[in-house]
Amino acid sequence: MKTLLRLARLIDRVNGLFGKLIPWLVLAAVLISALNAVGRKAFDFSSNAFLEVQWYLFAAVFLLGAGYTFMENAHVRIDVLAGKLSMRARNWIDVTGILVFLLPLCGFMIHLSWAYVWQAYVSGEISQNYGGLIRWPIYALVPLGFGLLGLQALAELIKRFAFLIGAGPNPLQGEKSEENVPQHERRGDSTAAEGGGTGNEVTGAAANARDVAAAASRHLGGEAK
Repeated sequence: MKTLLRLARLIDRVNGLFGKLIPWLVLAAVLISALNAVGRKAFDFSSNAFLEVQWYLFAAVFLLGAGYTFMENAHVRIDVLAGKLSMRARNWIDVTGILVFLLPLCGFMIHLSWAYVWQAYVSGEISQNYGGLIRWPIYALVPLGFGLLGLQALAELIKRFAFLIGAGPNPLQGEKSEENVPQHERRGDSTAAEGGGTGNEVTGAAANARDVAAAASRHLGGEAK
């Protein structure tokens, strides 16, 4: 298990590097979009290549960042039921999802897309738009992105098995689930949910009551004098 956990940490580092690349891709897309707009409005100059490279960068952000997002447990989770289960049960749900759905999906997408990448590379396929870019790099993002996601799925599978056999920490510990929220916060949240803003109204009423009491005290003190 220690060897597998070292492999999981290595995969984490690889996806962590891609995670650091993502903000730069976003910045590049923003700058190219801005320069394209300035060139078109100020100098009457534009190119379809500028538009297509923005699409390429946009695709790269999501495809190359999927594995990193999974590593950070930042994907959207619908845990209406799972949030009420124990951490062991939730880890077993993740194990089932990774084995039954995620890993087969990654394998299928890599197998399906690789033929298109190779065909576009061999044929030198170019965009049909005037001044467009070559196609194989954007096609290659699909198997690369799903490959990184599949590797991270393998790493997360190792982490969850390690937790379930008591050989590692809980990989879901970073989530703010019901079990991780302190008791006093849960009471406060439930009170706010039931009252629908009553807590703010009570605080305001208490402050008003203190002001009224202070004014009455001053008034009575003045009359006593």
